[in-house]
Amino acid sequence: MVDERHDEETGQEEEDFAKLLEASLTETVKLEPGRKIEATVLQIGPEWIFLDVGQKGEGVLSAKELCDDEGRPTVAVGDRISAYFLSREGGELRFTTRLGGGAAGLAQLEEAWRSGIPVEGRLEKEIKGGYEVRLPGGVRAFCPFSQLGLRRLEHPEEAVGQSRAFKISQFSEQGRNIVVSHRALLEEEQARQREQLRETLHVGQVVRGTVTSVRDFGAFIDIGGLEGLLPIAEVSYGRVEDLHSVLQVGQELEVAIKALDWEGNRFSFSLRDTLADPWSKVGSVYVEGMTCTGTVARLATFGAFVTLEEGIDGLVHISKLGAGRHLKHAQEALKVGEPLTVTIDKIDRDQRRISLVPAAAHVEAAAPTSYTERAPSAGLGTFGDLLKAGGRKPKKKR
Repeated sequence: MVDERHDEETGQEEEDFAKLLEASLTETVKLEPGRKIEATVLQIGPEWIFLDVGQKGEGVLSAKELCDDEGRPTVAVGDRISAYFLSREGGELRFTTRLGGGAAGLAQLEEAWRSGIPVEGRLEKEIKGGYEVRLPGGVRAFCPFSQLGLRRLEHPEEAVGQSRAFKISQFSEQGRNIVVSHRALLEEEQARQREQLRETLHVGQVVRGTVTSVRDFGAFIDIGGLEGLLPIAEVSYGRVEDLHSVLQVGQELEVAIKALDWEGNRFSFSLRDTLADPWSKVGSVYVEGMTCTGTVARLATFGAFVTLEEGIDGLVHISKLGAGRHLKHAQEALKVGEPLTVTIDKIDRDQRRISLVPAAAHVEAAAPTSYTERAPSAGLGTFGDLLKAGGRKPKKKR
């Protein structure tokens, strides 16, 4: 009897726990118009996309909002998307990623401004300081040049005629003064992506990015939610004189993460670290005593740097130039870009330094110097010549 009562109490406790668990799982935050949520795509239909929005009911979203120009869905079942709650209609939870066209009027635009719901707009023409934008319902708005993207376009006129999603940043004078921003939405998305990247990125990781800007000191790379600097010294193992001849805006490339400073918002990359180190050839392909032809890369007061191949440079000291003449600068003997046959004199692998000598100078330095190694002379000359050679003057006859 006791056992039956105990089993009954245990079953009751398990049932109560199950109810509490179900209640905790179904407990949701109250949805208000304009509230932004993260949802999971459950099903894609020809007109509607069904979403799991963490509520008891499913959310629905117009399929047109997530299709490309040819009508193909840009998302798949299981994808996570951001959406804004609009209303409850017929037991359905209506969501949107932006307020589209149709009969939308000033009242809806004002609500979109208050709730932060994006609106669809078309860039009609370029005007002073920005663009005239046509919003749903034919309402006109203004978008400053600085608010169209994360960086200003070099040719603003190229954006005219395009449609974008905008966030209404100002709504006044009963809708006669509306200012919109596409940049605000990009910054929100960038911040969301950055939080995800913070959990996965680490120094040394190779990622794919796009060149967004090329400067004299380096290039800025966007890896999707995060932009960092690729210094010119990290582009190649060789010396890069003009970065614009190597990289172009819009170019995609793989880079290694060099540094991550989340607090200071500073990130740097390296293209060089993804390439094979040419110095691995030094000591095997390039050895001391080897003669090869390189290209004069730089000239200085102390000598000339000669490139044997990209990433492998050696130094010819100025004392080895000029064929015995005293030079004040290496440019007195060589020109940048000219080929030069050199012999590897010394290799310092720890310091990554190679000492070179012109091949001709190396031959002269290796010439025989002892008496027995010299070639026989044509004759000894007069006795006076011998004395002069020895530093003594011949005696005069009396």
